[in-house]
Amino acid sequence: MTARHVVTFEPDGRSASVRIGSTLLEASRRAGVSIRTRCGGVAGCLMCKVNVSDEQAACLSSPTPAEIRKLGSLLSEGVRLSCQARTKGDVTVIVPEDPLKAAIRKKLAEQQEDDWWS
Repeated sequence: MTARHVVTFEPDGRSASVRIGSTLLEASRRAGVSIRTRCGGVAGCLMCKVNVSDEQAACLSSPTPAEIRKLGSLLSEGVRLSCQARTKGDVTVIVPEDPLKAAIRKKLAEQQEDDWWS
C-alpha cells in the first residue's frame, strides 16, 4: 500500500488523502476545492497561490526554483504555488478567496446596503 497524506483546505474544511509527493493542486482537485490556474501547473501564471503557516511549512517540499523566481519575498510570508508544493506530511493550507468572487461579494454587499437606505 502506498503511503498517503491528508491535505486540508481552509476555509472550506475540505480534505483529501493523497499519495506522498502529490502537489497541493492535485490534492485540491481530489478534495473538490477550486484553485484557479491558467498555465496547467508549470508555475507560469501565479494564480494558484495558497498560504501555509510556518508550522505547516515543514510538511511541504522546499520551494522549487520556479517558485523562488516567481514568488520572491512572498515565500517568507507563507505563500506557495499549489502546482509546485508537494506533500511530505499531513498539511493544512489556506486558499485565498478568488478575486472575481471577492469582487462580486463586495458589489452585492454594496447593493444590499444601498437597498437598505432606500
